[in-house]
Amino acid sequence: MTNTYETSAQQWAIYVRDLRKSYGSNEAVRGVDLQVATGEVFALLGPNGAGKTTIVEILEGHRSKSSGEVSVLGHDPGSNDQAYKRRVGVVLQSTSVDQYLSVEETINQFRGYYPQPLPLEELLDLVGLREQRRQRVKKLSGGQQRRLDVAIGLAGDPELLFLDEPTTGFDPAARRGAWEMVRGLKSLGKTVLLTTHYMEEAEYLADRVAIMVQGRIVALGAPGELSLEGRTTTVRFRLPEGSSALPAPFDKLRANEGEGGAYSLETDSPTGTLHALTSWAVEHGVELEELSVTHPTLEDLFIDLVGGDGENGGQA
Repeated sequence: MTNTYETSAQQWAIYVRDLRKSYGSNEAVRGVDLQVATGEVFALLGPNGAGKTTIVEILEGHRSKSSGEVSVLGHDPGSNDQAYKRRVGVVLQSTSVDQYLSVEETINQFRGYYPQPLPLEELLDLVGLREQRRQRVKKLSGGQQRRLDVAIGLAGDPELLFLDEPTTGFDPAARRGAWEMVRGLKSLGKTVLLTTHYMEEAEYLADRVAIMVQGRIVALGAPGELSLEGRTTTVRFRLPEGSSALPAPFDKLRANEGEGGAYSLETDSPTGTLHALTSWAVEHGVELEELSVTHPTLEDLFIDLVGGDGENGGQA
């Protein structure tokens, strides 16, 4: 590593430059550059086979890279350094633990693997399992088991936590509860790298996101900025039968007129468009039925970028 690389890497919790990983003739990761700041919640998104799991496993030290430079908390994760392993926590999609142990017995078991673990009471409060502390693991709900997985990942008081699909299979209430738990980690100054298939989850939790397609990062930035970049807001409404004709400016904005007086307008200036539209409606005594304003979302961007790779992005 050059001095320039070492200086750059020390400024980030995760620093990746020109990372590549091949399996025979298949290049799963194709020259990825990535930086994650200390204390940041960063989401890595992509269809199945895009290469995100391969990248995360390289960062965790569980898979070797083919080429490129990787620094995590100033360590080379591929060096099998015990000091590095004590500074990171990993929460896989599923964790195998003794189903007959209680919650606190399970957490204490994993706390015993670290020289300076988080206190049991703090862990229980952090993941919201204080009331279930003496309950056997097999009696926990799916959401509670996922909270236990996170507690295990946090047992050693890591600086960086890898979260793999943290809410897969959750009902909406359990998902919201898990989101608040992740936000609690950020308030403690933890750095979190998560993978998820839920765009709403990434928008709610992540400071920044990266979208991967076929082994490359094709979009990187704050969720709100990415979703709005180069995209328009849609205003939809329906005019009652016999209403006055829309004024001329809206003829230019109108993308299409549907049956029964349904309109859909694409605009780069939703505030001005709504003001002009509603002013006209009030002046002419017209009720704009089913009026809605739809802003572009991260999911819209994801679908546009992923395209036909949404179902099958290759083997990664």
